[in-house]
Amino acid sequence: MEMHQVRYFLAVAQLLNFTRAAEECNVTQPSLTRAIKQLEAELGGDLFRRERPAAQLTELGQRMHPLLKQCFDAAVGARSLASSFKSGEIGALRIALTHSVDLGLLIPHLKQIKRQFNRLELHFMRGTSREVGEFLKKGEAELGIAADIDEAWERLDVWPLFTETFELVVNSEHRLAERGTVELDDLRSEQLLGRTFCEQSRRVSATLREHGIDVDHGHEIASEHDLIELVEADIGVALVPRTSPVPETLKRTAVAGLDARRTVSLYGVAGRQRTVVANAVMRMLRGADWREIAG
Repeated sequence: MEMHQVRYFLAVAQLLNFTRAAEECNVTQPSLTRAIKQLEAELGGDLFRRERPAAQLTELGQRMHPLLKQCFDAAVGARSLASSFKSGEIGALRIALTHSVDLGLLIPHLKQIKRQFNRLELHFMRGTSREVGEFLKKGEAELGIAADIDEAWERLDVWPLFTETFELVVNSEHRLAERGTVELDDLRSEQLLGRTFCEQSRRVSATLREHGIDVDHGHEIASEHDLIELVEADIGVALVPRTSPVPETLKRTAVAGLDARRTVSLYGVAGRQRTVVANAVMRMLRGADWREIAG
């Protein structure tokens, strides 16, 4: 089945006249008639009763009309969408982030990108570091952002964006809330909230364990949202990256002697063609000055 056959069929169905339909489609009547006969042969029956002065849809023609119209409209829509992408009127971006990376880091750059396109389609994916690596490998995401991707793949490009420290977050009524800096010894009597969704959780725990701090009997938390609610309820205290969003109801402070850092990087796949938006976002993120955000 060819799309021009469908277009001719729809024209005759609307005008109920082969001659006028041929004029509408800018073809000769024999060409239009031949194309519709070929379509009828493929569908196994007549689509029109060729009566004068007007043609009439047969039962098969009536049943096929909505299906063929839907098919034709979808094809026209696909062509229009492809043309819009090619001309830059529509931009699309598929990006994967690990659970520990705040989407707010991208907002200023996405606002800039939005002004460059009449329509911007964003597709965000979340996952563990391994899942983000799989999103990239399978082509489900063009770019990835993570502190560390657990994927040894030679085609994985890595561009470090910034390195940040971890800070202590406590309830505003907590005994450490008004301290400008706390010592590691201050954490010995505290129950820690472990961020199991963070790529660096094992390294942070190992660092604390080296200083004799009990991390094996703390709480294990699987999301940033739950972590914040538990800190607000004074169920425990948490060590979070500096760029993690913390509400004003909580207090955050530096921990002296804590050698725990993470480097957040941008990931891509070498040799794979990217959309205009993905290339623009990649350039923005790599060229951004992260010093004020990361400290």
